[in-house]
Formats: sequence, structure tokens, C-alpha cells
Amino acid sequence: MVSKLRAWLSHENVSKDLLLLLLIGGLYSLGIFLSSTFVNIYLWKQSNSYTDIALYNLSIYVLQPLTFIFAGKCAKKIDRVIVLRTGVTVLSLFFLTVLIVGEKAATFNIMLGALLGVGYGFYWLAYNVLTFEITEPETRDFFNGFLGVLQSLGGMSGPLLAGFIISRLNNFTGYTVIFAISFGLFIVAVLVSFGLSRRKANGNFSFRRIINERRNNKNWKRILNAHVAQGFREGVFLFAVSIWIFLMTRDELSIGVFNLVYSGCSFLFYFLVSRIVKPRRRKKAIFLAGLVLYLNVLILLVSKSMSLLLLYAGIAGVFFPLLYVPYLSLTYDVIGKSWNAGEMRIEYIVVREIYLNLGRILSILTFLGAITVITPETGIPYILLLVGGGHFVIYFFIKNIDTKMMKTTHN
Repeated sequence: MVSKLRAWLSHENVSKDLLLLLLIGGLYSLGIFLSSTFVNIYLWKQSNSYTDIALYNLSIYVLQPLTFIFAGKCAKKIDRVIVLRTGVTVLSLFFLTVLIVGEKAATFNIMLGALLGVGYGFYWLAYNVLTFEITEPETRDFFNGFLGVLQSLGGMSGPLLAGFIISRLNNFTGYTVIFAISFGLFIVAVLVSFGLSRRKANGNFSFRRIINERRNNKNWKRILNAHVAQGFREGVFLFAVSIWIFLMTRDELSIGVFNLVYSGCSFLFYFLVSRIVKPRRRKKAIFLAGLVLYLNVLILLVSKSMSLLLLYAGIAGVFFPLLYVPYLSLTYDVIGKSWNAGEMRIEYIVVREIYLNLGRILSILTFLGAITVITPETGIPYILLLVGGGHFVIYFFIKNIDTKMMKTTHN
């Protein structure tokens, strides 16, 4: 089976662990895309409060980096695969909790966000570390690109299926069904994780030393600043766009169609970018994609019809992979050539996540501050225009990264 997958992927040198990690990533993406967008809508329909939605997302971004620190310590003491399995298990418990609290979910918005943040923290710490350990420089772009393909497939099928189910069932019954399906997918991911080779832990956890490494390593400082900019865009956009579409259309199925167009374009371009964009072209790709993604926000703001929303989705679907694949590969290369990366790879991943979520927290705090001064309906377009430049700003932090000093060797 593994040999057939290797042949189909045209990569004979990929390992069984790499393929299993991709499978887990695919199950995770389908489970999250099926439900995560609609958790925000679910809470909105219960409370009609932007503040409640923002606090739910803020609790995710506060708990996620804190959990990353704790999970990083665990990954130095126990098997990394166990940390991954813990994250997937907590994510399954999140959906189980949503099913239990049902139509009172908005009352427990902070608790639910905290639980999801803990799940994300364990999962992404382990997944990123395993990605770093399992992939090599020559398979890294392939892995990131193909993972993007799986994420796009989840993004195409998940929200569309969820939107269809919700729109066909009365009241909140449809939400109960999709949350139950997501719960089942994460249980399957837990089972798949038992096929991964054990990854023994060793060494001390010294993430403060890696934070201070910014003073010695300009490339590391630049990539961390870029992650703050990335998070500043993502914090608000990850929930505000879906709420915006729902308020315009009052139809969950339209959110599914929006994601179908976005993820359909992403599916194609993740596949292409991983083969076209070589290391020497990474910075140009990041600049072009960041600029277009920022200009694309203007289309979102003037959208008065579903056709314009779909145009926005299509453009984002084309250029996000052009940004993300080279940016993620560049990040791992910077880490791979940083001080003591072999022993401190977990600490590098933890610090990166802290800076990414710092940007997300700043984004949500900006949103909360703005809606206390002006009405959300008036202020949201200006907020999106402000934070929407985050992906474009990434280039100005990474443009001076010295790639000549980063040889393609694995630490």
C-alpha cells in the first residue's frame, strides 16, 4: 500500500511516517473544515454578539501558545507521537462538549475556546515537530504542498457538506450532525497515529534561550516578526469573513459554496506551487502573493452580491498557496540552520507559535477595541482593511533573510 502511494505521488523516497503524517493532517483538515467555520455561526445565532464571538476566538489564541509551551516540555520528556495523539484527543473532546452543551454553547464560549486552544496547542506542536523531523529539505516543499492539497480537499468538501446539511435540517439539528461527524473523524485520526514510529524524547526544554536567540540570529528575528504580521491578519479574518457572508446571505449553504470556490482554487495551486516555486523564487512569490491578497480585501469590502464574494474567494484561493508554501518552507529552513537546531527544534517551533498567536491576539484586541468605539457594522470594513495587510507585510520582514547562508542540510 505504501509503495503504491509513493508511486502515485511520484516520490519513491518518501517514508511511511511521512505518508501517515499526511493522512492525519488530511483527517484533521476535514474535521476542522467541516465544523470550525460553523462553530462561529452556531455561537452567533445563539447570542448575536460580536463580542462573544471575539472572546471565543481570543481564548483560543491565548490558550494555544500557553499549551504550546507545556506541550513543548512534554515533547522533551515523552514520545512526540503521544503529544500528537493528546492533541487530537482533546480536539475530539471539544466537539463532544459542543454536542453536550448544545444550544447553551454561547454561554460557555470562553470555555469552549480554551478547550479548542489546548487541542490546537498539543496537535500543532507535535505536528510541526514531526514535520521537521520526518521531512528533509528535498521533501519539504513536496510535503507542504501535498498537505495543502489535502487541506484544500477538506476545505472544498467539509463546509459545502456542512452547509448543505444545516440548511436542510430544522433549527440546530444540522449543527449537531456535523459536530458528531467531526468527532468521529478525530477518533479515526487518533487510531491512525498508532501507526507512526515512536519518537523518543531527550534533552532539557529551554525555550527562553531560543527567544533570546533573536539577538544573535537576524534571520530568526526576521521570521518571528513575519509571524506576528501573519497572525495579525489571521486573528480577525478567521472568523469575521464567515460572519460577514452569513449576515449578507442568511444562508449556511452560501458559506459552503464560498469555501468550495476558495478551496477548489487552493487545491489546484497548492499542487502547482509545490512544483513550480523553487527556493530561489520564494521571496518573489511571497511578495506577489502578499500584495494581491491585500488588494483582494477591497473586493470583499465592496461585495454586495454572492458573485463578488466568490471572486474574492477565487483570488484568495489562487494566491494563498503561492504565499504559504514558500513561506513555510523558508521558515523551516531558517530553523534548520539556526543555533543547535537539532536539539532545540521543539523550542524553535514553540517560539514561532508564540509570535504567531501574539499577532492573532493583537488582531482580536484591535477588533474588540474598535467595536466599543463604533458600531460593528460600520467598523468591520475598516478593521478588515487594517489587519488585512498582514500577509503583505510578511515580505518586508523576510526580504533580507540571507538564504545563501542556509545550506540544504538537515540538522
